[in-house]
Amino acid sequence: MGSNGIQRVFILGMDGAGNFIQNTETPIIDAFLKKGAYTYMAQAQSPTISAECWGSILHGVTPEKHRLNNEAAATTTFPGDSPYPSIFRLAREAWPEAKLAAFSSWRPINSGIIEEDLGIHKESLPDEELVGAIESYLEQNRDVKLLFMQLDEPDAAGHKFGYGPDSKLYLQAISKNDELFGRVLGAIERLGLLEDSLIILLTDHGGGGDNKYSHGSDHPMDKNVFWGCVAPGIEPGTEVSGLYIVDTAAVAAHALGLERPESWDAKLPSFLQ
Repeated sequence: MGSNGIQRVFILGMDGAGNFIQNTETPIIDAFLKKGAYTYMAQAQSPTISAECWGSILHGVTPEKHRLNNEAAATTTFPGDSPYPSIFRLAREAWPEAKLAAFSSWRPINSGIIEEDLGIHKESLPDEELVGAIESYLEQNRDVKLLFMQLDEPDAAGHKFGYGPDSKLYLQAISKNDELFGRVLGAIERLGLLEDSLIILLTDHGGGGDNKYSHGSDHPMDKNVFWGCVAPGIEPGTEVSGLYIVDTAAVAAHALGLERPESWDAKLPSFLQ
């Protein structure tokens, strides 16, 4: 049982959106963030690449420790006995029977970043189909303890059309994902799960810093990302400072009442201390 009567955690992410939700229409995410604590200046981990960043979000340590990169995530499974457990492994060790679910458009998150053999419900589908699968899952499993989502289209659009505030098709992909986030948030609300859940909204990295069509640098366009969370006990409009995306794991563990492993780099942000 977590803090403030929180029964479950949702980590809802999109890939490669940086903080460019400020430059395009994202009415659903904008309105939701204002219900809790948020920032447009959270920092991605370095290097600002998907496996390194999602690895840090889920495992609570910097890339030097989890050693994930896109190739490793695509070709190997994460060791189940690693000293750097994911938030999923922590949850499973605490609750052998709990429902845990990971929905990822980018398959290597499910196959190579989140451990295997933990009895996690995993689905990997394109963004729109993935959201349909989440809606169906929630209808059947209102008692889910931890649910993760990653939508991929903003990153794909950035690589194809360029990242940044002047890239129309990239911004359109972010706005499209806002609608998809709206479907998931709508399902959470409709099923009565909003009042006792912690919901984190985030992205893993931005892009367009030292290369219009890529990311991986420490340029602010690559590093600065939006991050927010809404839960009972978090004052609407709370400003967040000094947050790195690796801290997401600590926020989730705290909400679920799980002890944070000493091996983790993830720290609890000041608004939760």
